[in-house]
Amino acid sequence: MSEADRVREYRVTELAERAGITVRTLRFYRERKLIPPPRREGRIAWYNDHHLARLRTITALLERGHTLGGIAELIAAFESGRDVGELLGLDGGLPSWSEETPIRLTPQALADYFDDEATAENLTVSLDIGYLAVDGDDIVHISQRLLDASRVLVGQGIPLSAVLAAGREVREHVDAIAETFATLLVNHVLADARERGEEVGETVERLRPLAKSVVDAELSMAMDRRLRTGLEERSGGRAEDTGRPPPDQ
Repeated sequence: MSEADRVREYRVTELAERAGITVRTLRFYRERKLIPPPRREGRIAWYNDHHLARLRTITALLERGHTLGGIAELIAAFESGRDVGELLGLDGGLPSWSEETPIRLTPQALADYFDDEATAENLTVSLDIGYLAVDGDDIVHISQRLLDASRVLVGQGIPLSAVLAAGREVREHVDAIAETFATLLVNHVLADARERGEEVGETVERLRPLAKSVVDAELSMAMDRRLRTGLEERSGGRAEDTGRPPPDQ
């Protein structure tokens, strides 16, 4: 094992000093199960870099206004999350259709994205939907674009819980769309790709923009219809509501 791969270990006093807290505080966190138990060697307790990362996360979350109870709930949700390999893995060596870029975050960085909306409940929902996964001391979000979009929506005043509920619903509808496209491509294109001397990956690259264009066109037209209907209902049947009083008769 190289020096870079070896996890450094600390005694309790050294760990507390590096974390910028007192030994008493460290032991309090351990009693509250905010950090995992140390490795025991006789009467000596050995902590490592994972403990140090956890302590720095707790400090950062406390500075952002989270309570110890809330942090404990976040950590519990965090530790029960799916492994990142399960989230990002592809079976059978198939080429990836997705062009999304996962992003690695510390728990405190994720809290910075959503402030007080970064609750244990919302984190649990995000893990359940598949937006988030756990990788060591970090969290991995499946898509930089989805994370940025969620932050913008929350910034517009939409609760994160509502954004996640919408995300779950969108996921169900998009799965149905994907099934339609996948069936079409597998039955009529991909199965015969090798007979034409074309690799499956090449076929995916060629057809990806076409599928995106179809979905984007249909979504844009559907949004026009839905927004028009919604505005008409809110404005008493009128197609447009300018917010100005009617002209004098």
